[in-house]
Amino acid sequence: MKAVLLALLALFTQCAWAAITVVDDAGNTVTLARPAQRVISMAPHITELLFAAGGGARIVGAMNYSDFPEAARKIPPIGSNSQIDLERVVAMKPDLLIVWQSGNTARQIAQLQSLGIPVFRSEPRKFEAVADSLLRFGRLLGTEAVAQPAAARFRAEVAALRSRYGARPPVTVFYQVWDNPLYTLNGAPIASDAIRLCGGRNIFEHLKTIAPQVGVEAVVQRDPEVIIGGELYTPQDRGLSIWRSYRGMTAVRRNNLFTLDEELLTRAGPRIVHGAARLCERLESARARRR
Repeated sequence: MKAVLLALLALFTQCAWAAITVVDDAGNTVTLARPAQRVISMAPHITELLFAAGGGARIVGAMNYSDFPEAARKIPPIGSNSQIDLERVVAMKPDLLIVWQSGNTARQIAQLQSLGIPVFRSEPRKFEAVADSLLRFGRLLGTEAVAQPAAARFRAEVAALRSRYGARPPVTVFYQVWDNPLYTLNGAPIASDAIRLCGGRNIFEHLKTIAPQVGVEAVVQRDPEVIIGGELYTPQDRGLSIWRSYRGMTAVRRNNLFTLDEELLTRAGPRIVHGAARLCERLESARARRR
């Protein structure tokens, strides 16, 4: 009996400390000897995903603007996209860095990785990738019991929106990131996936640059049915008011200039499904104004 117990104990120990291997969004294999206990989040969307996957208590440092959920505001900051405090990161003794593939400083990430700290590169650009991120984060942190139902709920909410709006008559959309200079998004970012989910079509989805600068004339020429912009935060922001004088445009003529909380459409975390729901409602309003 003692020999059996010892064998079972050895088997349990082997399973408990089995290496954890996942593939990140850059296609790199990330292997941990055991579930991560000290994680640094290099982007706000990563922080939200970690909390939703059950790993909020494991985050020892986070990038600026990591402000959701409320508990995230108490996490010690480690810098910004343009400047990471490398000494502070090293002092925190992380056993996992989760970085934003296209948003963090590649040189500094390479420096940290050269120290032997495992790095997972995160870049969810589709709704399914958000669910996959929850599952992989749960795997890396050993919090699958939270991550798996969170991913299932997210997928169910997305499926409900797709079922309701995905086959609706298409609506052409201009997504305005900033007004001066005028910036938009191409078809790659997750905000464009939200537009597609709602039965919309981004008029600049074909451009090669992720966040291209465009001219007013180009927007007027394409004559979108809807223009979406972020909510105004300062008196200096002109926002969607720049289009009011173009009364011949369909979006202006039909009063289809809509503002939304841009964090709910550009942060690739679980809350994006709520931003997509509001976007779908706006596009449905535009369809109703065709009558």
